[in-house]
Amino acid sequence: MLVSAKEMLTKAKAGKYAVGQFNINNLEWTKSILLTAEELKSPVILGVSEGAGKYMTGYKTVSAMVSAMVEELGITVPVALHLDHGSYEGAKACIEAGFSSIMFDGSHYPIDENIAKTKELVAICEEKGISIEAEVGSIGGEEDGVVGKGECADPDECKMVADLGVTMLAAGIGNIHGKYPENWEGLSFETLDAIQAKTGDMPLVLHGGTGIPEDMIKKAISLGVAKINVNTECQLAFQEATRKYIEAGKDLEGKGFDPRKLLAPGAEAIKATVKEKMELFGSVGKA
Repeated sequence: MLVSAKEMLTKAKAGKYAVGQFNINNLEWTKSILLTAEELKSPVILGVSEGAGKYMTGYKTVSAMVSAMVEELGITVPVALHLDHGSYEGAKACIEAGFSSIMFDGSHYPIDENIAKTKELVAICEEKGISIEAEVGSIGGEEDGVVGKGECADPDECKMVADLGVTMLAAGIGNIHGKYPENWEGLSFETLDAIQAKTGDMPLVLHGGTGIPEDMIKKAISLGVAKINVNTECQLAFQEATRKYIEAGKDLEGKGFDPRKLLAPGAEAIKATVKEKMELFGSVGKA
């Protein structure tokens, strides 16, 4: 059964650890992440971008697949199915499709419009028992066509959005999606500290978890980050493991690749990456 992310993130904030959000793109990714979470007894959030939702034929398909997989695999740890960087329309569609958590990314709107749209979605989510993430200050890089420069959020604006009753808040603190450039200046802990001072017990979210040094990850958790998103690192691990398998020529004696065996190395690479991150975030055994 899918659950809201509210309880797991409230516990994480109080316990000074973070729950990992790992984006899914197909059956293999989903299965690998769920099995790893169960093995480590860690709560987990499965992230779905709008692009990934379309690739998997729609949000209803994703919701049905994940719900059935949780049941068939006997998963006992808390699992939230979460829309990542959702539009206003996408958020509503995922609510109707059975997602247990959504993110409305209104960071590209003027703050007043961001607040108005977030407020409406908060009311819907509260009625349905769904958790909701909002964003203030854009996250750098590009994800599904949403481009951000990585500017730091205004702590006062963060408080305005947090006060709407959102479950969690993603605030830009210099983090970016994708690989970090060599001249990256690092996270702005001064901004993060100021945001936590304004938002109190609100669980904070760190996007762009791939490539951030471990000491920065741990410091961010100590300053209120309770959810960390990882996607690029899983993509790279999956790609590399699958490439090596193909180059090794393991094609069942020239009869063609068995797709299940072709994807198996990538799935194992996902498991290893997720395990490493869950251990770093401190969520092992917290289910």
